Amino acid sequence: MRNRIKKAISESVLDMVGAGFGTSFTARELRELGIKMLPPRIDPHRIRTIRRKTRVSQTVFANLLNVSPSSIRQWEQGKRRPTGSTKVLLDVLEKEPHVLDYRMEPLGLHKRKVA
Repeated sequence: MRNRIKKAISESVLDMVGAGFGTSFTARELRELGIKMLPPRIDPHRIRTIRRKTRVSQTVFANLLNVSPSSIRQWEQGKRRPTGSTKVLLDVLEKEPHVLDYRMEPLGLHKRKVA
């Protein structure tokens, strides 16, 4: 019975966070509620698939992620792995491929400064 209650509370907390409620939990509190943060698992095939979902070249993808094009090539070939927040960003891009589209602006459409 206790495990069922804990599971119900965990699911409620995750629903609250997912719905955007302003909650503030410590790592300890989340652990006590039976919630753990899963590290993103990124492999070369997933990186290539994520990039293809965004429909951009390796160079454009590198610019969007603010890394070098050689990093993208090496990640996709399995020679190197992304680290830190880049893994999280790749994880987000897998779920929302167009989340970084705002970083691209059509040429000539930016507002000119009037002197």
